Amino acid sequence: MTPLVYLYVHDTMADWEPAFLLPELVSGRFFKDPDQRYQSRLCGRTLDPITTMGGIKLVPEITFGDIQPKQGNVLILPGSNTWMDPVQDQVLEKVRGFLETDILTGAICGATMGLARAGLLNNRPHTSNDLAVLKTYCSGYTGDEYYISKPAVTDGNLITASGFAAVEFAYEILKKLGVMREETITAWYNLNVQKKPEYFYQLMDSLKK
Repeated sequence: MTPLVYLYVHDTMADWEPAFLLPELVSGRFFKDPDQRYQSRLCGRTLDPITTMGGIKLVPEITFGDIQPKQGNVLILPGSNTWMDPVQDQVLEKVRGFLETDILTGAICGATMGLARAGLLNNRPHTSNDLAVLKTYCSGYTGDEYYISKPAVTDGNLITASGFAAVEFAYEILKKLGVMREETITAWYNLNVQKKPEYFYQLMDSLKK
């Protein structure tokens, strides 16, 4: 079966944070298996339309309760202005359960603050926008000894990232999924970070092997 990538869409969602990841998963253009693809699913707390931070109106296709937390599927939690709001509590409880399954969960920017507020980062390596912010504003957070000051951190089936690290976020998820050859993902990362033409050619050459 075609694996699924679930994007949690909610009001004030940071449009750009999953922007490097989703096109690669859905198009599969750089995958080592040219026949592999992911199908995207917009999921929400309800099926009501939402408006992103960029003013784009999106309509969820499914609710959080419809997510299939099985191996191969991916859940993306973008940042927003609402992760500290109690309205997200039901989502965070679902995520708590998902972390005990095989679904790969990626949380970036404000979503990491939501996880911290729910106590989901207290016992595992993670990152966020800033440790001091987690300690100050996330009442359920006691995981400072596990905080790693890096753009993105992978721990088992959870990947966390700073809001300044959309490329690194995508890179860690793609690497964890193993959908690209090592030389392909390295060239892809270098091209998006350094913006040098030689990495484009390296990327194209890696697809010929």
